[in-house]
Amino acid sequence: MQRLNFQQYQFSIENRLQKKVIFDNIRKKFVPLTPEEWVRQHVVSFLTVEKHFPAGLLSLERQLILNGLNKRTDIVAYNKLAEPVLIVECKAPEVPVTKKVFEQIARYNLKLKVPFLMVSNGINHYYCFADWKNNKINFIESLPPFNEIENTVVVEN
Repeated sequence: MQRLNFQQYQFSIENRLQKKVIFDNIRKKFVPLTPEEWVRQHVVSFLTVEKHFPAGLLSLERQLILNGLNKRTDIVAYNKLAEPVLIVECKAPEVPVTKKVFEQIARYNLKLKVPFLMVSNGINHYYCFADWKNNKINFIESLPPFNEIENTVVVEN
């Protein structure tokens, strides 16, 4: 798989039925190794290793009903009160991060109302803070560690 703009992490990758699979430590199973999954697994490692998010507070491919349609968030992180605090949208490395991608995660956030957003294609990473009080999304340089995010006030849904 393509080298991504993250630290190097260790993954368990196997060939099964002539297809590559990667072990997902959150879902506790092997999943097909697609380019988007490669990015998702790197983001999970980034969150758990570098930003100290507890693995048990991460949810992958969570179903979300939006305007009557079934959607899936790539990653949702929760605080210790089980409130969502971060949504991550992952794209394959060859998919450019465009306005459309930000609109997608913004729609998800209208439902979940989290304070932090992350968008990554493995090469480029973008972080945002949702200022619900002033109804603004602000780009930030980096994602704060879990101990700072978990204490961020979450908006009532």
